[in-house]
Amino acid sequence: MALPTLFSPSGNCWRTETADEFSILIDANDYFTSIRASMMAAKHAIFFVGWDFDASITLGHPQVDDGAPRGVGDFLLWLARRTPGLEIRILLWSPAPLASWARLSNLPYLLRWKWNRQISVRLDGKHPLGSSHHQKMLVIDDAVAYCGGIDVTLDRWDTREHLDDNPDRRRPNGKPYGPWHDISSRFTGPAARALGELCRYRWTRAGGKDVAPVAATPPPAERAPNFSFGSVDLAIARTSPAYQEEHAVTEIEQLYLDMINAARHTLYAESQYFASRAVAQAIARRLAEPDGPEFVLINPTTSDNWLGTVAMDTARARLFESLRRHDRHGRFRIYHPVTARGQPIYVHAKLLIVDDQYLRVGSSNMNNRSMRFDQECDVALEAGGSERLSSRIFSFRNDLVAEHLDATPEAVEQAIRQSGSLIGAVEMLRARSAELRLCTLRPYETPEISDLEEWLADHEILDPEGSEAVFEPIENRGLFRGRLKRPRRGKIQG
Repeated sequence: MALPTLFSPSGNCWRTETADEFSILIDANDYFTSIRASMMAAKHAIFFVGWDFDASITLGHPQVDDGAPRGVGDFLLWLARRTPGLEIRILLWSPAPLASWARLSNLPYLLRWKWNRQISVRLDGKHPLGSSHHQKMLVIDDAVAYCGGIDVTLDRWDTREHLDDNPDRRRPNGKPYGPWHDISSRFTGPAARALGELCRYRWTRAGGKDVAPVAATPPPAERAPNFSFGSVDLAIARTSPAYQEEHAVTEIEQLYLDMINAARHTLYAESQYFASRAVAQAIARRLAEPDGPEFVLINPTTSDNWLGTVAMDTARARLFESLRRHDRHGRFRIYHPVTARGQPIYVHAKLLIVDDQYLRVGSSNMNNRSMRFDQECDVALEAGGSERLSSRIFSFRNDLVAEHLDATPEAVEQAIRQSGSLIGAVEMLRARSAELRLCTLRPYETPEISDLEEWLADHEILDPEGSEAVFEPIENRGLFRGRLKRPRRGKIQG
């Protein structure tokens, strides 16, 4: 029997559509393999919408040998030559030339694509000052779509083993980089068609010509390892800041709050950042409950960029210390994954799982920018009374925890039964990992913070809560403004 839904179109999501097949791709080796195969099957249209892009990287395993060029730039040109009716559109954030298109690896392809009638590139600059287009979407023939946190760019490729020394984990110039954890989703059917509609809207909004939908075609078979959920009803949620005549869209933030309030036992999340005041307040309210849920958050040890280090890491420290004072029952943990030799594994995934009932994945982090200031897109599903889906959500979460602790999903499930909680299970398996010198999770430790860093974080200088907040007086800003109120349960739609 289907239960009432958490999803509310025009409230915490844009719309809900059926995905004939929905699956999760863990880490970029499987994601790149999957999108390479899907694009090779394309007949009519490919839409890339991304934050960053590098034409020189290999699309797939670094040693892929399928008859097509390995590098993304040459691969797209090869696709165009092979399929004369195929149109390829790439939409990227316009300030990205400072970090992306100015690279020598990209400029030759930008020029070659400019003279190719089948390949179009647009750099979208329609956003408030300081905002970014952070969505990571790919739609092929309106038949198969991808939505998640993985950009087709440098330093993303890795396998689920996250080896200390992987000779394949190198930039095109041969320079090695560290282990990287990421997640995306793949889906087909009406939900894929809806994401295609969103891509077309973004394209025309950025000044591109109108693009007609593609006639329905059977989607290509999946070619990469994945965690399949079968047919599901999928909610698509967005963030879009207020800009000129456009109103702000805050579906993603509302969905975070509704999912936190709907949690009964366990909320498990993976995020690049933990800096959202709204999310922290919602968690604090639940921690105050004597029988509330536990929260396990997987973060990188530190951010990989100056903005993250100055703004996000400091805000995380401040929010963590605040939540620790609310956590009288010991139900909140932040952990960092590390390799067998203790090397930090960078967490770039954006994922939230509530009990065995709700799962979401997308481009949004737990920071103010993702809630109100950047362009974001997430997708979410709910079990809705389906034992099959409930079991898959539970198994998927345990599979992720097992990856981080170098264990099996069965060992994670057994540890949960023995300890009675996910936090208890993590602590049990951490002891085993330490003894055997395996990959493991390390508890977060609050770092020393300078007065300047504290001021920047507390006043949200680099992580504003929207386009209006950029110009808000300093005295009106702050991570800790507003009171904590009694928790509100997630709104359930009949």
